[in-house]
Amino acid sequence: MRWWKVLGLAAFVGVAATGAVIVRAERRRRAYTPEEIRARLQERLDAAGS
Repeated sequence: MRWWKVLGLAAFVGVAATGAVIVRAERRRRAYTPEEIRARLQERLDAAGS
């Protein structure tokens, strides 16, 4: 029965770590200025067209 506790704790830690990664990515995404976003989208469009 003890291994169930370890498995539950590991699952909890995994969910918390995933949440931290998502929050970090969201902060990084929101830090872009509108001009930077337009430039990156234009670069992607040009690369897709080639």
